[in-house]
Amino acid sequence: MSLTDLRARIDSLDDRVLALLSERAEVVEQVGQLKRQGDAPHFHDPERERRVLDRLIEQGAGKFPPQAIRAVFREVMSGCLSLEQPQEVAFLGPEGTFTHMAARHLFGLLARYREAITIDGVFDAVRAGGAAYGVVPIENSTEGPVTHSVDALIEGGLLIRQELVQDVSHCLLGRGAGLSAVERVYSHPQALAQCRGWLAKNLPEAHLLQTPSTAAAAQKVDGDDRAAAIASLLAADLYGIPVLRERIQDRPENATRFLVIAKQDAPRTGDDKTTVAFSVHDERGALRQALAVFEEAQINLSRIESRPGRHKPWDYVFVVDLIGHREDPGVARAIDRLRAHGEMVKVLGSYPRSMPR
Repeated sequence: MSLTDLRARIDSLDDRVLALLSERAEVVEQVGQLKRQGDAPHFHDPERERRVLDRLIEQGAGKFPPQAIRAVFREVMSGCLSLEQPQEVAFLGPEGTFTHMAARHLFGLLARYREAITIDGVFDAVRAGGAAYGVVPIENSTEGPVTHSVDALIEGGLLIRQELVQDVSHCLLGRGAGLSAVERVYSHPQALAQCRGWLAKNLPEAHLLQTPSTAAAAQKVDGDDRAAAIASLLAADLYGIPVLRERIQDRPENATRFLVIAKQDAPRTGDDKTTVAFSVHDERGALRQALAVFEEAQINLSRIESRPGRHKPWDYVFVVDLIGHREDPGVARAIDRLRAHGEMVKVLGSYPRSMPR
């Protein structure tokens, strides 16, 4: 076949894809009508979406790249969901942050996104009903926990519905002629910390200035030839700022774990995690005895940290991630037994486990 013939065949295939998308949208509208007739219509079903995506990726599409299947069908689902009920999602903004990237990965381009300038603002938007979901960072593989998110979860009112572990690749953005022109580097404190080695080696004389977010850093350097920002490729694209260097983080495997917060957590999938916050009595061996509850139940703890209590000086709350769902009999019994060891036990949510992307 000639090149012209092959291109004509591609055009024909594209027309067939469009026809199938139209047919899918019509079926989705019918689903929406049935849901509206129900007593409690819930238009968005994250667990079904995840199962569909997993099935499609496992099935494959011949020579079509497996990693692209998810991206394509994520947007197909986002577009169809907008026909039923546009999804309201709050995220730690502004646009171009890594949290914004995570939200778009989870909910697609056609969700209605609401920027919040603080993590508390994301929680407030979901609590007030202005957004069905919120997306916040919870920990970074290099710099550890994002304490504001942990504290907001402990304060209560919302639960973890989903998690996403996403690679974080930092870029140096700027309008100057090159590194020699950079006198100031702006970014979020976590991003500056994750790139401290690269900055010391390549920009040892530059002043490091903190901003509320990486996207705010990109906005800060627009029009300043002597400044640069550490931010994402998405920020470079959104704000039209050239990329001076890519992947400048000190650890190539740098990743951030993001949480989706909602008024309800997720049902059991068979491959879940549960996050629990608890306090212990002020006595010798109290923490060891509390943690022994999980060991005796043969429950694996994947993460533990402590946070200062809000109601009493030098009092601490411990937060653990464990493997299993709160409705699993063994997990439920362990949580119930944990209540004998402290004044507070709070389940912060059960949700499907996410593997690094």
